[in-house]
Amino acid sequence: MAGWGFGMDAGAWIWMLVWVLALIAMVWLIVRSDHRPPADDPEAILRARFARGEINVEEFERAKLVLHQETRSNR
Repeated sequence: MAGWGFGMDAGAWIWMLVWVLALIAMVWLIVRSDHRPPADDPEAILRARFARGEINVEEFERAKLVLHQETRSNR
């Protein structure tokens, strides 16, 4: 056993590198998918603001009524 090979040939090192890179790519894709920006749906944004406590129940209900009135008038 001479050198830095640890009993593995160059092909084994290349495949190990490929699998490590594939694992890193999968983890990156999973983490990235959890941080998507909020949907462009106004009601979803309103629900998210209410869930975060940025608006109270009265503001939520009032805004929801306005959104529903606007969608009816746009049809």
